[in-house]
Amino acid sequence: MQRRRRLEEDQTLRQSLRRRADDLGVLVEWANAGEDVGADLARSLDEFQAEIEAAETKKMLGGEHDRANAIVTIHPGAGGTESQDWAEMLLRMYLKWAERRGFKREVIDYQPGEEAGIKSATFTMTGDYAFGLMSAEAGVHRLVRISPFDQAARRHTSFASVFVWPELPEDVDIEIDEKDLRIDTYRSSGAGGQHVNVTDSAVRITHIPTGIVVSCQNERSQHKNRSSAMKVLKARLYDLKTKEQQQKLEQIAGAKKEIGFGSQIRSYVLQPYQMIKDHRTKVEVGDVNRVLDGDLDPFIKTYLMQKASGTLGTAAPADED
Repeated sequence: MQRRRRLEEDQTLRQSLRRRADDLGVLVEWANAGEDVGADLARSLDEFQAEIEAAETKKMLGGEHDRANAIVTIHPGAGGTESQDWAEMLLRMYLKWAERRGFKREVIDYQPGEEAGIKSATFTMTGDYAFGLMSAEAGVHRLVRISPFDQAARRHTSFASVFVWPELPEDVDIEIDEKDLRIDTYRSSGAGGQHVNVTDSAVRITHIPTGIVVSCQNERSQHKNRSSAMKVLKARLYDLKTKEQQQKLEQIAGAKKEIGFGSQIRSYVLQPYQMIKDHRTKVEVGDVNRVLDGDLDPFIKTYLMQKASGTLGTAAPADED
């Protein structure tokens, strides 16, 4: 049924593009005949280009779970308040990006830092291809700036990690034995009054065999928080199982693992100059504020195109300046 739905969507897309191309052909003929259709032609060309770009992106997202909703967790690296502030900047950036894409966003766990920023945050993105698109952002992100928390106004380098999992459908078979779970409840905390609860409704679940810990504090109902936390745990266990299988295949084939955690995929430099560089795709953007306000599409699209064509590079060593 999934394959049939995708084929039907492909057919609909092909028909739509063909109709738009035919309409453009008519406008070009009218323009050549001296008709005043310049504005209509320019608008139609812009719409056609946008539709083609959207179609290209979707065709590159053919993975098993690329159409799924996304579960995203952000953790600061070493560096205390500076890294925690950077992690919160990333959280804001991704929520802004999701808003631009029309995705529904829900922060299900928010652990504030002691002075500023966050110790961790988990949120969901709901919408077509949310996981496929957001998976391009998984990895270590590096910030270089004059720290607002340093009285000596020195330049600091901070790291934060972004983890992305697909929200799995109910029919995916991931066995979780209740005996393997430790479930704790606690009082919610958050960035504002609407996030704070006066009852012990927040839920933390520890999967004892793997040591995976997930938590949820968004809902006022302990039952709803537990249900959301179990979704996250299921996604993480599925990801762990998939990676273990991949490692076995690599060992059999003698393949080398790509540089992963511990290496930055992108650097955001605010001082002494302003530049954002993706180390895998080599894409560079000078308008830092635009990117931090959620304009991530140039990075994501190029990543997907290079990945599909087999030309994608690796992350940069963490100590690269």
